[in-house]
Amino acid sequence: MADDGDRDAQLGAAMNRGPGSERGSTIIETVLAAGILAVLLAGIMGLMGVSSKVTENQGHLAARTTEYAQDKLEQLMVLTFNDAQTDTRVFPATSTGGTGLTVGGSSDTAAPVALYVDWLNADGTLLTSSGTTAPSGWFYKRVWQISQPAANLKQITVTTTVSAAIGGALPPSSTLTCLKSFPF
Repeated sequence: MADDGDRDAQLGAAMNRGPGSERGSTIIETVLAAGILAVLLAGIMGLMGVSSKVTENQGHLAARTTEYAQDKLEQLMVLTFNDAQTDTRVFPATSTGGTGLTVGGSSDTAAPVALYVDWLNADGTLLTSSGTTAPSGWFYKRVWQISQPAANLKQITVTTTVSAAIGGALPPSSTLTCLKSFPF
């Protein structure tokens, strides 16, 4: 029983100690912890900025270039094999004033060939232009090339790029190619 009494006395003495004897965080420890947290958050915020640029450029813009290249490719694929006059630079296409599926053009967006290039604004609306001069307000440029690797086969290549990428990155572009055979 004496042991129980000693234990109770020690427990009572421990409970009666004042707040000055408790150990806690000092202001220096709190400031240090806040400083470490601030450095970590600054690093994470920088990473978020980089990830949003990459998502915009390689997610949104690259997907749009592919979509618009596919649109032009489908527009060219519906032409007949020997079409040499349909103007696909306008929508809907007109039966005269263009090259149709005549061999020519270029898949290099830096060197567009007249009658084988068109421009879209930021929301994908086709803009009117003359020759290889870009109209004001263009955001997407599409160029296409028609080649004939065999007598009954034409290769259609469409490349689409954007005027500028977010954050000075290299502008994304997409190139699609398909084959059209005669008589189909």
